[in-house]
Amino acid sequence: MSGVNVFVSPPLSSPRQSRVRRPLRIAIFGFGTVGSSVARILVESRPEGLELTHVFNRRIERKRVDWTPADVEWSEDANAVLASDVDVVVELAGGLDPAGDWVRRALDSGKSVVTANKKLIAFYGIELERLAESRGCHLKYGAAVAGGIPVIPGLEQGLAGDRIDRVEGILNGTCNFILSQMDDGAEYTAVLAEAQARGYAEADPTEDVGGFDARAKLAILMRLALRVSVNPEEIQPRAIEQVSAIDFSYARDLGCTIRQVARAERAGADVAAAVGPTLVALRSPLAWSRGTENMVILRGRYGGDVVFSGHGAGGHPTAVAVVSDLLALAHGSRRVEIPAVKASVGAEFEVPHYIRFLVDDRPGIVAEITTCLARERINIRAILQKPGHPAHALPFVVTVEPCKSSALQRALGSIRTMDCHRAEPLDLQMLE
Repeated sequence: MSGVNVFVSPPLSSPRQSRVRRPLRIAIFGFGTVGSSVARILVESRPEGLELTHVFNRRIERKRVDWTPADVEWSEDANAVLASDVDVVVELAGGLDPAGDWVRRALDSGKSVVTANKKLIAFYGIELERLAESRGCHLKYGAAVAGGIPVIPGLEQGLAGDRIDRVEGILNGTCNFILSQMDDGAEYTAVLAEAQARGYAEADPTEDVGGFDARAKLAILMRLALRVSVNPEEIQPRAIEQVSAIDFSYARDLGCTIRQVARAERAGADVAAAVGPTLVALRSPLAWSRGTENMVILRGRYGGDVVFSGHGAGGHPTAVAVVSDLLALAHGSRRVEIPAVKASVGAEFEVPHYIRFLVDDRPGIVAEITTCLARERINIRAILQKPGHPAHALPFVVTVEPCKSSALQRALGSIRTMDCHRAEPLDLQMLE
């Protein structure tokens, strides 16, 4: 595999013509972690062609800082800022509402928009791009996936000439922090609390640990990489809460670790897509990603594998991607048009599975499980049972040969009717 460094494309005009006559006037909507980092870069680095003129936030007085230029206008009136003479709205509030309304109104009035809002782009990106085109302005969202890692610019420009058949990656820094800490022996509840204390996870962490954040990012990558437009809600994410220390112990016995992996690939007219905790081989680059790092691996038909890796989360890395988009606008860079066709997430991955059971031990349990799997023509690869656990709460693992998830779910439906279970069986795909 080979890595790639991606930079903003050079100006389309000559060096003399590319000089900006008047700086683009920038309004930041949302002065949180990322918004304040964007402002810091604009003020301290003073990138050519960019001028911070407005900051919008609700209850603005609690956000005001003393290091911005005196002529920056601080406002809690979104309508007034949208009606002003700003050239670009930088939307960093997140979510679908009211951020979606602000973005639509800005584009409709001919103002370009730069955003890191993965949910908005996942659900309405195509609609918003068409609106921007019709009004002669631009929509850029290089920070919407993997934060400061230039995956989206890489797909739009550096890899636009290839045909990408598969995308897989670690797209959520919070989950990667939690699982890599658990890999070192920590328990889920304690690590989640630490992630919340550090600001990596929200008070309600469902978007992250439930896989919804990674799902939105995967939908964007599918449109740009696989060139298919899907409804993100067709991708059923799986949460990481059920993964425990014993799963990491068994995973190591199998030469693997566990990461939240988002992946998609073409399968004829349909695509297969999944988000959830997954066993990955220790030799895989995905196993090397730790802490809040993100990683994306793209498999091109002509160019082979390309790996993007780095700090995907955090204010400063994400702000770098936002300012890079702003510089691209200031210097006349245009995005490559990537057509996408509508598709359904109707195909399935046919991969091995790891199934962990917690049972009240009795004779015949393995035989019953084997029978249920055989009924769906699923072959067992290995059975693992560690010593030292009480018989009334005995964990053991069955791994199976590659099979379709639908067949395995039918088998697990029968297995769940057995009277020995102390907890819901945990089924994880194995990425080979």
